[in-house]
Amino acid sequence: MKPGLIPGAAASHAMTVGPTHLVPALFAEANEGAGAFPDMPAVLATAQMVGLMEWACVEMLRPYYEDGEDSVGIHVDVDHSAPTLPGQTVTVDAQVESVDGRFVWFNVRAHDGVEVIGQGRHRRAVIDRAKFADRLADKAARVAGKR
Repeated sequence: MKPGLIPGAAASHAMTVGPTHLVPALFAEANEGAGAFPDMPAVLATAQMVGLMEWACVEMLRPYYEDGEDSVGIHVDVDHSAPTLPGQTVTVDAQVESVDGRFVWFNVRAHDGVEVIGQGRHRRAVIDRAKFADRLADKAARVAGKR
């Protein structure tokens, strides 16, 4: 990871909530295409909010990647405290809490223009893509060996 990312660095990332971001759309392939949660309210799914929080953190990290680097999420501790309707724009404010080598902690806060909908912490690990691919290939071989 390139130097320069420091605690206190902050950025925002926004997304408009669409049909694929709603609770009933989660695991759309389940129940013969009806989804895993067809009768749940049509509001932003917690999983989508968490994904947006991760996306915001990735965007903050991206300028600091060396060639061949990327990052993976390794810890999430957030609440989802309010519903968001389709068509609303959710903005995630992410702030670097700490940088420890290749590990970065972020404070994240999501709001929908009306209220805070979730907040907490997220940790990412900067990885070497080639080494990670080797690790995945090794795991795939172990999985294949169990069949």
